[in-house]
Amino acid sequence: MNRQTYHAKNHEVDRRWVVVDATDQVYGRLASRIARILQGKNKPEYTPHHDVGDFVVVTNVEKMHFTGRKLDQKLYQNYSGYPGGLKTYTYRTMLEQHPERLLEKAVRRMMPRNRLGRQQFSKMKVYRGPEHPHTAQQPEALEITAKSA
Repeated sequence: MNRQTYHAKNHEVDRRWVVVDATDQVYGRLASRIARILQGKNKPEYTPHHDVGDFVVVTNVEKMHFTGRKLDQKLYQNYSGYPGGLKTYTYRTMLEQHPERLLEKAVRRMMPRNRLGRQQFSKMKVYRGPEHPHTAQQPEALEITAKSA
């Protein structure tokens, strides 16, 4: 019986491409499941100090579902660094103008805050509508439900 802990090496990792349809998915729950897939925590060979996650393509991001009154109460802030440079937007405004940024911000804030987290986050591609340019990678459709991941 082998008593050594297995650590995946970079050349041993089998990365898949996954397509997630964000239609009628709850915003925060979708973001947390995507973050787990990007980090590779859904795989048995998960290694915390290596990038073992999969590529994730998210489509129909403008059709995400928000619970409660988040669309009008939660705020997104951007500060330019100059006096008077604070801009504040509601989630409803961001959903109408840049829905990709909402999901990207949520997932980025769930990733590790180091070089590895930035490398893992770069494998996420977010698009409005059902079309995406990654058909050559033959991505698998992943059905995210309340019980999965």
